[in-house]
Amino acid sequence: MPERPATTDPADLRTLAVDCGGGGIKANVLDAAGTAHATAVRVPTPYPLPPSLLVDVIAQIADRLPPAVRVTVGMPGMIRRGVVVHTPHYITRSGPRSRVDPALAEQWASFDVQAAVSERLGMPALVLNDAEVHGAGVIAASGLELVLTLGTGLGSALFHGGRLAPHLEWSHAPVRRGTTYDEYIGEVERRRLGNGLWSRRVVALVDGLRPVFWWDRLYLGGGNSRQITPSALERLGDDVVIVPNSAALVGGARAWDLPLA
Repeated sequence: MPERPATTDPADLRTLAVDCGGGGIKANVLDAAGTAHATAVRVPTPYPLPPSLLVDVIAQIADRLPPAVRVTVGMPGMIRRGVVVHTPHYITRSGPRSRVDPALAEQWASFDVQAAVSERLGMPALVLNDAEVHGAGVIAASGLELVLTLGTGLGSALFHGGRLAPHLEWSHAPVRRGTTYDEYIGEVERRRLGNGLWSRRVVALVDGLRPVFWWDRLYLGGGNSRQITPSALERLGDDVVIVPNSAALVGGARAWDLPLA
């Protein structure tokens, strides 16, 4: 965990929270309580997207927002200690579900996003998987809590007693022959099926995972959580909570206090 910035009053800690998705990059500045201090800025995710361009976009967004003393970035993929092990969308030629560009894959592999963002913005940086940041904004820090984000694909983060578990990209595992969880529940399928049939898949996903995790609470977030139909919501169970997509930015402020595994 990067060192917390020195300040005379913890309430003065302003965090630039950046949520990097497959279709858009949004950010805002929040105080220690998670209260926004500006109107959020959102820009389309540019493609092709080498690491240097992502850092440039984050810096450009920061220039449009009030000053901060630290920055949190949530991005898709496997991130370990701020270093990219794998990211699914940013290695493609033109975005999600397009062809992988080998040159981009090579640039992103082992790229230290945390160090690059910190150096460019001149402040401490924390880079985590986007679902992990989302989870930091909603968990109760009690029991076993699973966070699933429904968006371009399927994001996940697991917490036990408020402690973040090592990230697993099980969304890339097959849910049936030739189809991963990402593909089964992602935005392309939601558009193809419509919200009704897609919501049935969400229910099937939850029912299938419940005996695997035995969670105390499951949080469903991400931009598409609001697309779940009322009839599907009734079938999800009392242990499932729908959370707003704004948690992705609120979590940027709270992620600094997460005890990591």
